Amino acid sequence: MKLKDHRLAQSLQLAYSAERAAAFAYIGHAASLKNQTEKQRVKEIEDDEWDHRAHVLKIMKQYEIPVSRFYEIKYFIIGKIISWSCFIIGRFMPYFFAGKLESGNVCEYFVMIKKFRDLGIYEHDQILYDMGVKEKEHEEFFLEIASKDSWMPYFDKIFSWGKNKSQNDVDLNELLPLEKATEYCKKWER
Repeated sequence: MKLKDHRLAQSLQLAYSAERAAAFAYIGHAASLKNQTEKQRVKEIEDDEWDHRAHVLKIMKQYEIPVSRFYEIKYFIIGKIISWSCFIIGRFMPYFFAGKLESGNVCEYFVMIKKFRDLGIYEHDQILYDMGVKEKEHEEFFLEIASKDSWMPYFDKIFSWGKNKSQNDVDLNELLPLEKATEYCKKWER
């Protein structure tokens, strides 16, 4: 069955390729860290990104959505550059920018739930919900580490992300149930 929503298909293609870029970035990020606990947590997040990529591919195959060669090449390069840069930009910036990136990724999956539901498709709700929540957990981890740095107030102002500035409206302490998942990220829908 082919999807009738071109934008949803494109969102899946983008997510698939961007998850690999994130995984590559976390390989470099983990390798650049000295703290073993932090290194292990970043490695776990890398594993989550590979897992998300596999789930997105499964959905794409179900709807005969091809992998985008353009996105694959673009995000391969981006992921490798970010991975390499972690060794030269210091400790704070990889945490800050990973958190900001994950903050934006949260809504990607909640918006997909809505788009699928608009097509009368509910079978992917749980996995998309779980991936969105997992991205929020990643954001919270990176924010916790970045917030301890003296650079945080400046980066928060310049890049509009920090303790009180998320790119999503998901609150892990008051998580809405799956049935109400489309209440999240309304202003991020495209």
